[in-house]
Amino acid sequence: MLLVYQFVYSPLLPGSEQSKIIKIPSGTDFKGLLKLLEEEKILANTTVFSYLSKKMNFKDGKVKSGQYKINKGNNLIQLIRKLRAGMQEPVNVVLTTERMPENIAAKVSTFIEPDSITLNDVFNANEIIGKEGFTKENFQSLFIPNTYQMYWNTSASSFLSRMKSEYDSFWASNQRKEKASALSLSPQEVYTLASIVEKETQQNIEKKRIAGVYLNRLKIGMPLQADPTAVFARKDFLTRRVTDYHTKFDSPYNTYKYTGLPPGPITMSSISSIDAVLNYEKHNYLYFCAVGDESGLHSFATDLSEHNKNARKYRDNLIRRGLR
Repeated sequence: MLLVYQFVYSPLLPGSEQSKIIKIPSGTDFKGLLKLLEEEKILANTTVFSYLSKKMNFKDGKVKSGQYKINKGNNLIQLIRKLRAGMQEPVNVVLTTERMPENIAAKVSTFIEPDSITLNDVFNANEIIGKEGFTKENFQSLFIPNTYQMYWNTSASSFLSRMKSEYDSFWASNQRKEKASALSLSPQEVYTLASIVEKETQQNIEKKRIAGVYLNRLKIGMPLQADPTAVFARKDFLTRRVTDYHTKFDSPYNTYKYTGLPPGPITMSSISSIDAVLNYEKHNYLYFCAVGDESGLHSFATDLSEHNKNARKYRDNLIRRGLR
């Protein structure tokens, strides 16, 4: 009897462990749970756990999937109560600037139960495409980079529904939809332009000015001639230099060959880039090029002659740094 008492009330974790996370996959039955808890070295005696589970009306009930946290000092009774009630530990799903939907699926699969293939299948078959301006090409604009709290056993379809809800909330706040309308752009088009800004600069101080350059070009029907779109068209993401191989490639994403915006985003866009487009800097600049001095900044010009001077300075800076 004393031995049973010790099994029931002794802490499940050894003295050195502060906490432990266990993940119970969807569809796990009680027998599977016992095996999992044994493998995780949570249970020293499955017989006592089974007996106690039956007494606490847990053994015959459905095992609730999810991620659970066992804290230091927790005993068998506390564990059974937690599993019986489905008291999951939430996870933080962190979305940053992933390149393409399949990259998003791969990233999300590291946080929640569905694998990347399942997530991709749901992305490709979802009902969002065809509604509210979403197409297969601009579907990626649904994903707003942020940290989202949810449960590990969130299904792929539930994840997508959550992203749509977050998307709606995002565009309803800070007059974003109204600002997009004032630019004669849809939210998806704003996101697409923002994705180009995202790849042009990592300097937040410049984003509004670069957005203004591209909006000026759109306004007069001038090709955007954005290097990141040509790189995306070629899927040559490791290139360090844009050449004719990129700019002369025939693709609707290549803004050297086609005027207007590409069909969809070339990456996930950060919130700062989206807001930079919506709150762009008003100016007369039509050109910009990197300074080339390791600052990550750009020189801006209103005409081609001034731009060519800036381009020469850029090349001189590269030569001075031994990069050409």
